[in-house]
Amino acid sequence: MKRLTQSKTPLFDAVKKHVESNVVPFHVPAHKKGEGLKEFREYIGERALEMDLNGMEDLDFANNPTGPIYEAEKLLAQAFGAQHAFFLVNGTTAGVQAMIMSACEPGDKIIIPRNAHRSTIGGIILSGVVPVYLQPEINESLGIAMGIDEKSLKNAIKENPHAKAVFLINPTYYGVVSDLKSLVRIAHRHEMAVLVDEAHGAHMCFHDDFPLTAMEVGADMSAASLHKTGGSMTQSSALFLRGSMISPEKTKEVLNLTYTTSASYLLMSSLDVARKQLATEGSELLENALNLARMAREEINKIDGLYAFGKELIGTPGVYDFDETKLGINVSRLGYTGYEMEAKLRKEYNIQIELSDMCNILAIISIGDTEESVTALINALKDIASKSEVREYKSPAIILQNPKMIVSPRDAFYSPKKKVPLEKSVGEIAGEMVMAYPPGIPVICMGERITQDIVDYIKLLKEQKCQMQGTADPYINHIMVLGSD
Repeated sequence: MKRLTQSKTPLFDAVKKHVESNVVPFHVPAHKKGEGLKEFREYIGERALEMDLNGMEDLDFANNPTGPIYEAEKLLAQAFGAQHAFFLVNGTTAGVQAMIMSACEPGDKIIIPRNAHRSTIGGIILSGVVPVYLQPEINESLGIAMGIDEKSLKNAIKENPHAKAVFLINPTYYGVVSDLKSLVRIAHRHEMAVLVDEAHGAHMCFHDDFPLTAMEVGADMSAASLHKTGGSMTQSSALFLRGSMISPEKTKEVLNLTYTTSASYLLMSSLDVARKQLATEGSELLENALNLARMAREEINKIDGLYAFGKELIGTPGVYDFDETKLGINVSRLGYTGYEMEAKLRKEYNIQIELSDMCNILAIISIGDTEESVTALINALKDIASKSEVREYKSPAIILQNPKMIVSPRDAFYSPKKKVPLEKSVGEIAGEMVMAYPPGIPVICMGERITQDIVDYIKLLKEQKCQMQGTADPYINHIMVLGSD
C-alpha cells in the first residue's frame, strides 16, 4: 500500500470547512449550532456545538463512507499497521462485540480469558456463541489476574478443537502482557481467528519501549480505545482488521447492525486529530509519559509501605511484558484497601485515580500528564504514608476460579428469571452478571452456577463500597436467577 501522509486530517478539515461556510441548517440536531441550547452553549462555547453535525455529502456518512471519513479511516489503518480501520463512536465495547460477531456464528465456541471485559459477554449473547473460559495466572501477593500462558491455550484448543476463535487481552487493565506473538501463532496453526481487546493499548505501537500490538504480531482483528490512551474524546475508539480470515465486508455488515446512523462528528474528528498526533509526535509524547511513569514508580517505591509494581514482574507466571504507563500501586501494608485509598485521595487530596481493588490502586500516566500532576500524586501518597503505620502484609483471598457454566449466556439471557435474596442464591443459575467496575470483569456471568464463595466475595465487595454493575438491584441485595416464581 502506498504510504500516506499522516500529517493530514481529512475529516477534521471537512468539518472545519463546513463550520466556516456558515450553512443555514434545516437538519438535525435540533439545537441548530447551540441556538436551541443556550445554557449549555454558554458553558462549553459555540464551536463545539457548531461541530455537532450530521451526515451529508461534504461530511460523508459513517455507515458507508466514501469521502473524508473513508480517507481518515485509511490513514488510521496505516498508522496502526492494519489493512482496514473503522471509527467507533460507542467505545471499544462496540469493537469487541463486532469482532466476536464477525468471526463467529451461533453455536460456535470461542476461547476467552476469564478476566475479559463485560463487553465480551455482550458479544457472546448477541452472537449466540459459546464461551470456553481460560483461567489467567494469578499473582497472589498483588491479588490480581495476570495474563495467560501458551500451555493453557494449547490445553483449551486440545479440548475444543473446533473452536472458531481465540480472544485475547493486550494489555490487561494493570498493564500485563501475555506472549501475544506465540499465542497468535498457536491459534493460527489450528485455523482459529485471533481477536484482541486492546482497549488499554492504543498508544503502544508509537514507541519502541512498549509491548508489541495485535496488528504487529499478525492478529486478525483488534479494538483499541484511543480515548483511553491515545488522546481522543471519551467514547471514541477504533476497530482494526488485517489478513484474509475475516473479510472487511463482513465486519462492516456487522457494525451496521448496531452502529448509529448519527455518528458524532466531534468524536470522529477527535479520532482523526489524535491519530495524526500519535503518528507524527507520538514517540516524543510517549517518551515524556514513560519518563513520568518511571519517575513516579521510583519515588513511590521509596515510600515505606507502598509498592508500585512494574517491569520486574516480567518472567513471573502470566507476565511476558509490561506497559509502564499503567502505574499500579499496592497499598495493603499501609492498612488500606485500594477502595479506601481511592476514596481518601479523592476526598482529602482532590486526586481521582483510574481504578481500585482490594489491594491496589491504578493511575494511568498518559500523553496529557505533566510533572506537576504526577508530583501531586506522589506527595499525596507520601503524606498518607507518614500518617499511617506499616503493617505485616497478608495475602488476600482471591476468588477468580471459573464458575461452572450450566446454560449458555444467550440462552440464559432469554430464559425466564426470578428475583431471590443474595444469601439464598447459592446453587441457583445466575440470570444476570455481577461485576466490579472498573475494571468491568464479571464475578459471575449469566448461565453460571452461583457458589457460596461467589456470594461471600460479592458481600466483601459491597462492604468495601466497590462500584458494582450488571444487576437489576443496584444494591445487590437480590439477584436474578433462572426460573419462574
